[in-house]
Amino acid sequence: MSGFWHRLKGYYASLSARMMLLLTIGIAGASITSLLVAEYVRLKGVEQLQYEQVVTSSLDMANRFSRAPAETERLLDDHALFGVRLSLPNADKAKANPKLVRMFEQAFEKSAQPHIQRVTSDCFGGMFDPVNRVAGLGAAPDVECWDVSFRDANGIERNILINKPVLKFPRSATLEPIYLILLVVASALLSFFVARLTTVPLRRLTSAARRFSLSQDPEPIAETGPAEVRTALATFNLMQQRVRDGFRERTQMLAAIAHDLQTPMTRLRLRLERVQDDELRDRLIADLAAMQVLVRDGLELARSSEAREPWSTVDINSLITSLAEDAYELGAPVTLAESCSVIARVKPDALSRCLNNLIENAVKYGGSAEIFCRTSGDMVEIIIRDHGPGFPEGRIEDMLEPFVRGESSRSRETGGTGIGLAIARAQARTFGAVLSLANHSEGGAVASLRFPFLRPDEQPGHKTSS
Repeated sequence: MSGFWHRLKGYYASLSARMMLLLTIGIAGASITSLLVAEYVRLKGVEQLQYEQVVTSSLDMANRFSRAPAETERLLDDHALFGVRLSLPNADKAKANPKLVRMFEQAFEKSAQPHIQRVTSDCFGGMFDPVNRVAGLGAAPDVECWDVSFRDANGIERNILINKPVLKFPRSATLEPIYLILLVVASALLSFFVARLTTVPLRRLTSAARRFSLSQDPEPIAETGPAEVRTALATFNLMQQRVRDGFRERTQMLAAIAHDLQTPMTRLRLRLERVQDDELRDRLIADLAAMQVLVRDGLELARSSEAREPWSTVDINSLITSLAEDAYELGAPVTLAESCSVIARVKPDALSRCLNNLIENAVKYGGSAEIFCRTSGDMVEIIIRDHGPGFPEGRIEDMLEPFVRGESSRSRETGGTGIGLAIARAQARTFGAVLSLANHSEGGAVASLRFPFLRPDEQPGHKTSS
């Protein structure tokens, strides 16, 4: 459970999570605002409809008074007209809505002197008593009343009361909490996929930068995606190429220096042969030989960092089995203690040379070598163990540096200049592997080489099922 929360915390610290949060807030906020605006427009439409009905009823009564004034007055006295009655003199009145006032005045001629007010008191005048209730209603319906006055076509001032049922609509279901929660969840899901899709090029670039930090010759990134992304990836690939060119130039320079040193060293050797003192001559020749070895090993170390070998897919189990068998045939006590069936994309020669150096180092200083191959997650680990004195405590990391030897635990009589492990690390870096050293709890030294392997769906020739 702690691992899940750790991954969740790591995700929310990422750019993808921040984009998701901003998009979720933006999409949900915009959607909720749109719903609120739609609800407001709906209510305003209802209000507009009610005002139009008031104006239409008022115009209808004006026409009735113009055509048949006596009949209209009789109908009003008998309460025979629905939604209209004679004005109540003692009713409480207030100003009507300005919008309704404008609509009312525009509907009548100015000569009619139209005037409208909202009635705030009971506008039924006792018409709805318990005996006279409308069928299906337990009480008087909610109505709004307006006091309307105007002059008809005969110039007579008319004063009537227009009442309309209050138009009540149920609350919009889209504003219910459950729907708002669903809206936020849908916005979050959409934002998650958009953020993941948007940050794919950045993750590719991050992964390439991480590989470049481990390998001096990683594979170029595929330059795909939008124009800005392709430009960034092309620039990164160009940077990688220039770094590789810098390493090659360094190697070429060291090779030229080593070649040029061969001639004066050869002349110096010939002149040392003429020294009369045998003991002095042998010591000087030995020093010169050591110098030549240092120059040769330094050049070899520089060349080990140069990575011109192409990448290839390799069966790791077959490779380490072959190395163990070759060493055993040459008389070296090497055994394959644990194997693993994985495929990895590496540089085969660099991997072979790295493992050979580690095996030779274990046999040379520990007397024997055991090879273990294990997998963890998407990483494969090849372990070389010996049963010798191990590395000096406190200097394990130094053992990977060039020309460093564990003097306290390894005799100089074994020879060498201390670049075997440095070359192994340089070779490992050319295909993105990590080499680490440690002392085994039961004695001896352990060298571990870790690098990613290909999952079955990533291996060449894999076909997805349809």
